[in-house]
Amino acid sequence: MASSPTEAAVIEALRGVMDPELHKDLVTLGMAKNIQVRDGVVSLLVTLTTPACPLRETIEKDVRGALAKVPGVTAVELKFDASVPEGVRPQGKAPIEGVKNLIAVASGKGGVGKTTVAVNLAIALKTMGASVGLLDADVYGPNVPVMLGTSEQPKMLDEKTIIPVQAYGVKMISMGLLNPGDKPLVWRGPMLHSVMQQFLRSVRWGQLDYLIVDLPPGTGDVQLSLIQTVAVSGAVVVTTPSVVALADVRKAVEMFRQVNVEILGVVENMSYFACPHCGGKIDVFGHGEGERLAKNFDLPFLGEIEIDPQIRIGGDTGKPVASLGEDAPGAKSIYAMARQVAARISVVNLSASAPVVQIL
Repeated sequence: MASSPTEAAVIEALRGVMDPELHKDLVTLGMAKNIQVRDGVVSLLVTLTTPACPLRETIEKDVRGALAKVPGVTAVELKFDASVPEGVRPQGKAPIEGVKNLIAVASGKGGVGKTTVAVNLAIALKTMGASVGLLDADVYGPNVPVMLGTSEQPKMLDEKTIIPVQAYGVKMISMGLLNPGDKPLVWRGPMLHSVMQQFLRSVRWGQLDYLIVDLPPGTGDVQLSLIQTVAVSGAVVVTTPSVVALADVRKAVEMFRQVNVEILGVVENMSYFACPHCGGKIDVFGHGEGERLAKNFDLPFLGEIEIDPQIRIGGDTGKPVASLGEDAPGAKSIYAMARQVAARISVVNLSASAPVVQIL
C-alpha cells in the first residue's frame, strides 16, 4: 500500500501547472492555497484572477492531472474562488476609492454600438461573479439609462457624495439621470471636466472589481479629462467591419498609445448576421476587418459580436441581452468577449513590472 503523499510533494507537483495566460506556475503566482493532505486525499483552493476566467476548465484539468501523478494521491478535492488584481497606480493620479480597475470603452466614431458593448460587458462581468460599476461618460448622448431600463434619480447624501443607482446588480451613474428629457447639453471643455470629476470622485462606488466607463465617440475633452486625472487600467476599442469605421478607430488607438493607456484589445461589433433559415453568415458591413486591424496594430482581438435582433430589442426595452443569461440568443459572443476582457486585465496587472510613465 502506497504511503500518503506529503504536502511538499503536492506543492512540487503544482509548480508544474502553469496559468495559460500568465505563463507562470500556480505556486509562484500564489493561486494555490489551503493545501491539505489527509489519507491520500488532497484538498486545495485555487484563486483565479477573475470570476470570468476563460481558462478555468483548463486549469482544473491540469491541476487534477498533475496531482494524479503524485504517488499515494487517491482523490482531489478542488475548489475555486477569485480575487481580481488591482490596476497599476501611476504617480500623480489618485485612485478612485474602492475601485480596483477602470476600463474605458471607446470608439473612433458614433454608431458602432459602443454603449451596447459597454452595458452588456458590465452585466456579463457581474453575472459571472464580479462587482461592477458603469459610468456613462457620454454626456452629450447618455443612453445607458435607457438601455438599463431605469430613470431612477441618484441620491445625494451631501454636496460631495452621490449614491449611484443599481440595475441588474450594476452600480451606475449617468448625466441622463441628472438631465432627463430632450433638453440638449451645450457645454464647453471646463464644464465637461468638472462633471467627469464629480462622477469619478463624488460617487460612492463602494468596492468594485471593475468600473466600466462608456466614453463618448472620438478623441475629445471627456477622454482627455479621464486619462489625465485617473489611472485607467485599460481601454476596449469598439468598431464595426466597415472601412469607414476602421479609419476612425486608428485615431482612437493612437490617442490611447500617446497617453500611455494600455489597450486591452479590439471588439468587432455588428460583425455578421446569422441567417435564421439557412444558418449561414451574411456579412452586412463586411467581415474580419476588426481582427485585421488588431493584428496590424499588434493588439489582442477580443471577439466579434453578431447582429442579432435580441441585442437591439434588449437595448431598446431596457433588458440587455446579457441579463438574459449566456444561453440567450446573441449573448454567447458577449460573454466570450467579457471573459477575454477580464483575462486581459489580469495579465496586464500581474505582468506590470515597471511603473507606468506619466506623459500628460
